[in-house]
Amino acid sequence: MRYAKLLPLLLLVSCNSPENKTENKAPSSPSPTILIHGGAGTITKEGLSDEVEAAYERSLQRVLDSGYKWLNEGVAPEEVVARSISMMESDSLFNSGVGAVVTAKGEAELDASIMRGSDLQAGAVSGLKHIEHPIQLAKVVMDSSKHVMLSGTGAEEYAQKMGFPLVDNSLFITHRRANQYADLVPDKMGTVGVVVLDADGNLSAGTSTGGMMMKEYGRIGDSPIIGSGTYADNAGCAVSCTGHGEYFIRHSVAGQLSLRVKHGEDLSAAANDILFNILNAQHGAGGLIALDANGNYTMPFNTSGMFRGVKNADTTFVGMYSE
Repeated sequence: MRYAKLLPLLLLVSCNSPENKTENKAPSSPSPTILIHGGAGTITKEGLSDEVEAAYERSLQRVLDSGYKWLNEGVAPEEVVARSISMMESDSLFNSGVGAVVTAKGEAELDASIMRGSDLQAGAVSGLKHIEHPIQLAKVVMDSSKHVMLSGTGAEEYAQKMGFPLVDNSLFITHRRANQYADLVPDKMGTVGVVVLDADGNLSAGTSTGGMMMKEYGRIGDSPIIGSGTYADNAGCAVSCTGHGEYFIRHSVAGQLSLRVKHGEDLSAAANDILFNILNAQHGAGGLIALDANGNYTMPFNTSGMFRGVKNADTTFVGMYSE
């Protein structure tokens, strides 16, 4: 079904909206749930052709369906996050992996992070140039190293030790991104993220990005920073952010939201306050997806659009625009 046909329903603001379910249901039997985003920014109906819009819809739905299937099969939530993000890293529609934006030097530099809500274990990588799936390396850092974050050459040397093949940087730079570089066209949207809840009430979150178009060499945004772009705590919530990373770093957005939920604030209200009051006051543009252990979720953004979706036992939804 085309998104435009869903529009009248999406404009209804209630706790049962597919974009914001926060009725605080009993936590006795959590329903497996997956939320995804593909970046926030200047995303408008006028700016996307019908063909491109349909391609985004298909891609988002494919990831939702796959992730939800894995959750129902009992796959660990962090593995579902890694697999789902890997699918998006292979899709040139998004700014992560294949299709990543380029730096001022014309290269792709990739960042990713993942976190498990049951024990607060996390892994992150930044400044990668030769690893096809940064999220998979972040998961190995979480599971198999004594560290949380590895960067640049050191991260890629560790990847080789762990059996990851190196790929040429040109793999990530599609014709569309190369043309943007040549024409100096800004393109900040496309960062991808996934948050999931399994049937046991365990949360996990992950984020992967190519960063900001024309960024300075070595620049690191919020996506690989635990507490800024990614966070998961079963006692709080799972969060993945997208947008102008410097602002998300300064305000520790993902960690701040989880802590506020842990201390009793409503998930949706806290997320909206952070995005529309705290960040907007400093012109920090972006969005986030968040999910708690009761199955409450929210997907707010303060830009004209955000590629996003949710799937659980009651709802399947894919959206792009603010209206």
